[in-house]
Amino acid sequence: MNYKELLKDIKDGKLLTVYLFTGTENYLIDKTLDLLKEKYIDKSFETLNYVVLDGKDVYFDDILNACETLPFMSEKKLVIIKDINEVMDNKETDFDTKLGDYLSKLDNYLSLIIIDKSNSLKKTTSTYKTAKKLGGLVEFNKLRGKDLNTWVERKFKEYNKDISYGNISYFIQSSTYSDYNSQKTLYDLENEILKVINYSQKKEVSKEDIDLVLSRTLDTNIFNLLTYINRRDSESALKTFNEMYISNEPVQRILAMIIRQVRLMLSYKLYRERGDTEGSIQKKLQIKDYELKRISKESSSFSTESLQQALEHILKLDIKQKTSSQDEKLALEMLIVHLSNLM
Repeated sequence: MNYKELLKDIKDGKLLTVYLFTGTENYLIDKTLDLLKEKYIDKSFETLNYVVLDGKDVYFDDILNACETLPFMSEKKLVIIKDINEVMDNKETDFDTKLGDYLSKLDNYLSLIIIDKSNSLKKTTSTYKTAKKLGGLVEFNKLRGKDLNTWVERKFKEYNKDISYGNISYFIQSSTYSDYNSQKTLYDLENEILKVINYSQKKEVSKEDIDLVLSRTLDTNIFNLLTYINRRDSESALKTFNEMYISNEPVQRILAMIIRQVRLMLSYKLYRERGDTEGSIQKKLQIKDYELKRISKESSSFSTESLQQALEHILKLDIKQKTSSQDEKLALEMLIVHLSNLM
């Protein structure tokens, strides 16, 4: 099941005896645990009815003792195994087999919640198989589409701020949370929301508030850098590069991203020239909708020949930096000036 189905079950008081929480969005896992504690655990008896087991020093007998003790002055007891992979690292003989067998024998007064925050518990383990068989496998993955928009809007409203649908989409896009291979979580997104809220003086959050507050992403800065190079505006290009450098972005990473964006733009133009569709190109380049739109727009300002020449120069610098002791920052600045004159 997904976390929304679990939330409905919690609301309806339909709690299973065992759950395995897995997925990449730890924020949702933590908030679900808070909700379970709020609904089922009296604070006066929390130490007796809410047991958290964590670390390599946890053995099967510890789990057994926690689960076999009846709840005190409560209909439910919650036992949390905080990181199942770390617990399994204790190398206890037959731990997985013992736990897997035990899961099907739990009484209704108990809900045992096994957490796989590293999202790496093997599907071949007895623990995973049994939890799934009993219907307790819950996946906490990144929010998408309407769910993400609703979450962002609700967060702003919690702080008495209004935000339009268009600006919600713009905020999400600017945050890079939904970008391909983005490592950002809802915790990161919440921090970005708080930055905007603390800056904005009006009740309604504007696009300008978002632009001014959110730190520009490396991808966006690289696009801007290439745009300035294309305009032969070496001064603005150097300023953009130095902003990234001052922000502690490694020179090698900046160079790698320049190579990536030039390659993507060149590939996009070559695919279009041979008649490939946008959807086909996106699949081949393995990029998200937003990046495809940006590459489509930016690549129109460059000729195929200029992108090929630029890529050759950049790759030569990349090889030179890896095989010599040349000053990285100075070399990249010289390349930016050279490309500004070339393109």
